[in-house]
Amino acid sequence: MKVLIIGNGGREHAIGRKLASSPKKPTLIFAPGNPGMEDLGSCFSVSPDDFRGLLTLAQVQKVDVTIVGPEQPLVGGIVDLFEANGLRIFGPDRAAAALEGSKAFAKDFMGRHGIPTAMYRTFRALEPAKAHLREVGAPIVIKASGLAGGKGAVVCMTLPEAESALQSMLGPKAMFGLAGSEVVMEEFMEGEEASVFALTDGEAFVLLPTAQDHKRIGDGDTGPNTGGMGAYAPAPLMTPELLEEASRTIIAPTLEGMRREGIPYKGILYVGLMITAKGPKVVEFNCRLGDPETQVVLPILQEDFLELILASLDGRLGDMKVAPPKEWGAVVVMASKGYPGPYETGIPITGLESVQSLTHSHAIHAGTKRMQGKLVTAGGRVLGMVGQGATLPDAIQAAYAGVEMVTFPGAQFRTDIAKKGLARLVT
Repeated sequence: MKVLIIGNGGREHAIGRKLASSPKKPTLIFAPGNPGMEDLGSCFSVSPDDFRGLLTLAQVQKVDVTIVGPEQPLVGGIVDLFEANGLRIFGPDRAAAALEGSKAFAKDFMGRHGIPTAMYRTFRALEPAKAHLREVGAPIVIKASGLAGGKGAVVCMTLPEAESALQSMLGPKAMFGLAGSEVVMEEFMEGEEASVFALTDGEAFVLLPTAQDHKRIGDGDTGPNTGGMGAYAPAPLMTPELLEEASRTIIAPTLEGMRREGIPYKGILYVGLMITAKGPKVVEFNCRLGDPETQVVLPILQEDFLELILASLDGRLGDMKVAPPKEWGAVVVMASKGYPGPYETGIPITGLESVQSLTHSHAIHAGTKRMQGKLVTAGGRVLGMVGQGATLPDAIQAAYAGVEMVTFPGAQFRTDIAKKGLARLVT
């Protein structure tokens, strides 16, 4: 069986690594891939936004199944194109992917179907948005409605912060371009966040291990938002009771609502939750696996991930079960100096070979490339050092053991990954 994985980041490397362990022994093809994926299969330099190029690649290579890693191709309609040409592809079509592609659509959808989320208003012009801000005050959360690489949500604790966020999105120097031409202003929700991943065929669904991400650049959740500086799984916050409640009040109604509106949702439904005093509420929907959550969710998944994907495509997911994980996972992201702001690339990376000697650690490539035969940085988030263990402390220790072996000038990483999980386990 030939499997094409679209993408070149840490999530796609983690997907490839999991599929490589499948009993089905698939032949893996990556487009465009990265140096970490070269040991798993063949890499072709076709961009994730070159839909025709990807279609041709899949046809020429006689690919059996395509898995889409990043959100942009899904929101852009790559599933529609592949299916129109008779190819099997895992992910939601363009209409269903609007749950991530448009936060305004997602919020309106939740309102129509009674799915718990924060109260909100949407705006396309700066002055009306500012007037609403003066009316409701702070704290408040301001989000670019479109895709913004995980950086489009700003938690504003003061009015000046909120005004600055609105100016940056709706003002003349709009930092998110079209993605921020419409903003969602929503109430600030008190609570703790968690990530839940439902793999669905449009009707039935199974849940993958839960996780918690660390969005802010600095220890103690300080500094600006990033694409994610680390994660751990499973999340102790998500007890079986809370997971059942989220399935009953959020996931099942979402899938039913999408079916009723004629846009059945198939693939991964990633639900970002806020666990409030009134129960779980939706922070946001995503139409793909999380990054860096995938790096810890898939290694501790006991089931064959490829078989789950095939069951989804065949409409037989109702026959599948996913057992609770027996291990813990933690990932620490090593990022370039300056990230999430401007940063340099082409910085030499050393020490990765040493990580291979560690029993419970491995490295995931997120932003790397080869230049004149040497491995160098090629993105803001460069590497994810993953640890696994029988306990959460074991997993954390294994992840940081990997971090200690790898260096590149200016590398930055958080030292408190999974601290919240540890505290919850103690209490």
